[in-house]
Amino acid sequence: MVIPPPVRPPRVTKFLKPYVLKMHFTNKYVHAQVIHAPTATVASSASSQEKALRPTMESTRDVAAAAKIGKILGERLMVKEIPAVTVFLRREQKYHGKVKAVIDSLREAGVKLL
Repeated sequence: MVIPPPVRPPRVTKFLKPYVLKMHFTNKYVHAQVIHAPTATVASSASSQEKALRPTMESTRDVAAAAKIGKILGERLMVKEIPAVTVFLRREQKYHGKVKAVIDSLREAGVKLL
């Protein structure tokens, strides 16, 4: 049984930034997804673990792979007409290296960061 997320009153949801970018890095792969916060659903995602992307990448875990994932995610967001996202960084994530590569390639794809 799936429990639906709580419904917030409209006066609160109009001030929230609805789309949030979350990134996860493992020793093998790079994952990035955009979550629609009010409904708690994944709006779009990209990963270096996808079978279609693996042959085109030299490595699935370095900064170049993170940049490619950001570019692909940006293109998928533009197709779904999501113009802006908020970046959510965990405590250990700093704007450096792979995180910077994902965010910069999202900007280059035309997604506005709030």
